[in-house]
Amino acid sequence: MAAPAAEGLAVTALRSVLHRVRQAAERSGRRADDVRVLAVSKTKPISLITQVYEAGHRCFGENYVQEIIQKAPELPEDIEWHYIGHLQSNKAKQLLTAVPNLAMVHGVDNQKLANYLDRAVSSIGRQPLKVLVQVNTSGEESKSGVDPSNCIELAKHVKLDCPNLEFSGLMTIGRPDYTSTPENFKTLLNCRTEVCKVLGMAESRCELSMGMSSDFELAIEMGSTNVRIGSTIFGPREYPKKQ
Repeated sequence: MAAPAAEGLAVTALRSVLHRVRQAAERSGRRADDVRVLAVSKTKPISLITQVYEAGHRCFGENYVQEIIQKAPELPEDIEWHYIGHLQSNKAKQLLTAVPNLAMVHGVDNQKLANYLDRAVSSIGRQPLKVLVQVNTSGEESKSGVDPSNCIELAKHVKLDCPNLEFSGLMTIGRPDYTSTPENFKTLLNCRTEVCKVLGMAESRCELSMGMSSDFELAIEMGSTNVRIGSTIFGPREYPKKQ
């Protein structure tokens, strides 16, 4: 009967995270409202998400198509869902159809995926979809994302050739253990400067999704506008045991 205790812990943890976000934002001369906190609920049950929702939180993130398309219809429609990380092109339409309140995809890492998302948005007739271009700032082959040298080309493609997508900024994941270093964040900041110059965009209009449970305060201090917090709010991930 430990579940209620765990659910109470998630709300307490959320409040602690929001306090830390506020402090980090103030240290960087910004307001807490300038930073979107995504409660990343992968592997977590709907009951736990509901507790965090009832505490007033509205922005949630998921990493797997199968999970988000099962959870989203069971939860309130005013949740702002974000899909984080690698998305397979052939699942783009399934995701958009099942989750009408999908606000943003963090992780467009190639033109093919951008084109699939663009066509899917058009075919179901929804509002343009906000997308972030994922940049591989750590240079690992195991990580998705474009090389920093190619991020301008992909951002241009999204902005100029995908009328049903709204290029909204850049995203990175970081090192093998999913923490980042100031160098990772600096690389993304440099990419933003270059992309905005080419696209004629104000840097303040170009979001940065960087920072997770272990490094979100540093990410905010360096300019992140989206932090993706999973285990610090919800506790360790609960993957099903293999039979």
